[in-house]
Amino acid sequence: MKKGILLIAFVSMISLAFKPAAVEYKVDTQKSKIEWIGKKVTGEHRGEIKLASGVLNYNGSALNGGNFVINMNSMTVTDLQGEMNGKLLGHLKADDFFGVDKFAQSKFVITKVTAAGAGKVNISGNLTIKGITQPLTFPAAITVKNGVLVAVANGVKVDRTKYDIKYGSKSFFDSLGDKAINDEFELNINLVAKK
Repeated sequence: MKKGILLIAFVSMISLAFKPAAVEYKVDTQKSKIEWIGKKVTGEHRGEIKLASGVLNYNGSALNGGNFVINMNSMTVTDLQGEMNGKLLGHLKADDFFGVDKFAQSKFVITKVTAAGAGKVNISGNLTIKGITQPLTFPAAITVKNGVLVAVANGVKVDRTKYDIKYGSKSFFDSLGDKAINDEFELNINLVAKK
């Protein structure tokens, strides 16, 4: 009996010894990009937002953790020009939307990664916006080549009302008509990370 237990312990230690260590890839904030898309009854608006920092952990065969920090002050609007651009951007940065003066950063921390086919995974984690943290899961494609890890996730849906962003939401205000703004906004995430 003791020999059996010792053998199991020995085999477990050996398998752990040969398990590849996670390699940390640092997110290149200049090459990485997040596009946001906000929709309303009468159309949509688009823009971009930059990353402040981030790391992705890769164990030799799969992504298994990491996080990234979003610089909320870097938010831009790409579908409007001039005065309308400034007006929308100012509103998005104000307290009734993202309150960037008080909450200059948002953050996503990966808690679980599950395989979903060749080069595909489902990423689960915690997204913090305006100091409020909520769980979020989305599919992503992962590639690693020549020391560069690329993670791409398109159409990631985020319910803004869970982060106390209720402006123009028909879930909270009646009689908005064509002024209603969708509760969900979308993110197209493209992370480029290097060893």
